[in-house]
Amino acid sequence: MIRKHSATLHGHRTSFSLEDEFWTELKAIAASRSMPLAALISEIDDGRTPDSNLSSALRLHVLAWLKSSVASA
Repeated sequence: MIRKHSATLHGHRTSFSLEDEFWTELKAIAASRSMPLAALISEIDDGRTPDSNLSSALRLHVLAWLKSSVASA
């Protein structure tokens, strides 16, 4: 199921939609890096290209993280 989430990034409120599985993985990534979820989302937002949307950037980050975890195993 896709759910809408909200976050404050650099003082501005924004929202994005993610499937529950991506949301769960984002929280796991933040925990494994010992950082707040909001900080991870902000980091991903800062690194995305201007023509991409935040929801897609978050999904691609999770995918890259999982692929790198498999490759290093």
